[in-house]
Amino acid sequence: MPLVTTMAMPPPATTVCVTGASGFIGSWLVMRLLQHGYIVRATVRDPGNMEKVKHLTELPQADTKLTLWKADMSIQGSYDKAVQGCEGVFHMATPMDFESNDPENEVIKPTVEGMLNIIRSCAKAKTVKKLIFTTSAGTLNVEEHQKPVYDETSWSDLDFIYSKKMTGWIYFLSKILAEKAAMEATKENNINLITVIPPLVVGPFIMPTLPPSLITALSPITGNEAHYLLSGFSDSHSQGTRTGAEKDSYNLHLDRLLR
Repeated sequence: MPLVTTMAMPPPATTVCVTGASGFIGSWLVMRLLQHGYIVRATVRDPGNMEKVKHLTELPQADTKLTLWKADMSIQGSYDKAVQGCEGVFHMATPMDFESNDPENEVIKPTVEGMLNIIRSCAKAKTVKKLIFTTSAGTLNVEEHQKPVYDETSWSDLDFIYSKKMTGWIYFLSKILAEKAAMEATKENNINLITVIPPLVVGPFIMPTLPPSLITALSPITGNEAHYLLSGFSDSHSQGTRTGAEKDSYNLHLDRLLR
């Protein structure tokens, strides 16, 4: 899809919710949404922790168009108030522990349940027109033999992921299961689900700490072997980053809402 360089302004007082707003893509998206006139409800774990949210509250127009909401993916109903009255919801919050000793309970279940909790909140609100879920290229192209083309029917090989346990395998698995659960739940609740599938995300960041994806991207330079990717998988991610370089991830998310 061609890059949308000029985006239509939203109707007056269009309200959207961004989960995981303090993260790499989330913070950029919040900034772009504010620039385009949206009223943004940003959910974070602790709105009072200025060290982790200051980069959001200091954004241009944040004082009039941005509010921070406390939410926890693991608690059902936690997003209800933040989502109520919103027309669009961007779900980006996700556990990012690549070295968990208990991946099932610390990453996979929270990711899937968090996705379902968001959908329940959207269904209760009855105002949400689009739910835009940020997933990963790791949901569709992690397999022993890479294909030249991937489409909506493509899914990564779960057995291959389990056997290789490459960098990010827990993350990939959690995103696969969350997306499949979301497809079923949104269909049952008549919610328009859109998934955005970025490869390894690199570039400037607004958040105060180095994003996990940049730690991985820089690992060949820093020598952080724990973040090395499998060669074939790394090539596919690098190629996706190059071919999609002109499509900033945060702009793509916004484009999905406007269409």
